[in-house]
Amino acid sequence: MTTSEPAGAQGARPTGGGITAVPVRHTGRWVAGAIVVLLAAMLVHTLAYSSTYRYGVHTPRYQWNVIGQYFTARPVLLGLEITIELTVLAMAIGIFLGIAFAVMRLSTNPLVSNASWLYIWFFRGTPVLVQVIFWNFIAYLYPKLTLGIPFGPAFVHFSANTLVTPFVAGVIALGLNEGAYMAEIVRAGILSVDEGQTEAAHALGMTHGQTLRRIVLPQAMRVIIPPTGNETISMLKTSSLVSVISVAELLFSVELIYARTYEIVPMLMVACIWYLIVTTILSIGQYYLERHFAKGALRELPPTPYQRLRQRVAVINLRQENTILQIDSLGRPGAGLP
Repeated sequence: MTTSEPAGAQGARPTGGGITAVPVRHTGRWVAGAIVVLLAAMLVHTLAYSSTYRYGVHTPRYQWNVIGQYFTARPVLLGLEITIELTVLAMAIGIFLGIAFAVMRLSTNPLVSNASWLYIWFFRGTPVLVQVIFWNFIAYLYPKLTLGIPFGPAFVHFSANTLVTPFVAGVIALGLNEGAYMAEIVRAGILSVDEGQTEAAHALGMTHGQTLRRIVLPQAMRVIIPPTGNETISMLKTSSLVSVISVAELLFSVELIYARTYEIVPMLMVACIWYLIVTTILSIGQYYLERHFAKGALRELPPTPYQRLRQRVAVINLRQENTILQIDSLGRPGAGLP
């Protein structure tokens, strides 16, 4: 004698205690996935096939042929090189100043601590664009720069216009501004280390500098690295501000090209693609740096994307092998018979 199951219990599996387990239906997930697929299809369609009516003819909206033509053009690559140089130099200055002013901010000397606070307050409180323009016109305030005894005779004289070129002005402005933000990042990392570590190092006879260099900073790097990576990526894009002082970085280079060819949108797309490529490379470097400094905090490091991909491929291969074995067992003579 058989009994009919309720309609809502179709596909349910009985458990050992006589309870019927009904699989959870994730309707919201399927709807959200369908919306994402639809939006992705619309994006691909508009990028690849959409056109616009211009000058009496239909032309591709994004003009990928123009993008491909200028993507590796010499002016664009030279602008990309200057952008990377600006980013590297400004971040090097910013990290160095950030460590120095973070240590000063934590000093018990009120003069040193307040001087660090004043620096951070000023450079975080004024726009980067204003600082870039200010340093470009520093010769208006100081036509000549000198080296010598303070309040005494000068031994070496420099022309500010010759020494502070637009490129140098951009590096100085971006580096000094970044130093203020890095000081707060480094200070937060130092404060995240337990004070017992410092006390133990002092008990072993280490000086304050040795404790900071060998004990505190290596542990603080776990907190410092993620925001520093974000600041580096931000610096890559912020470097485009130096185009206002005619530094031929990536954005200024494409501006010069579209001022001549009037292909504005394709050239801006060239710049965007290069920014995305370099940002992706920096993100990968940040990921592996975080893994390196997390070795002392985690018993087992999380798998890398490549390792996760290999694990998924192995699982898929194992499922396929199990399916083939089941089919083979069912296809044998007498298989499945009592």
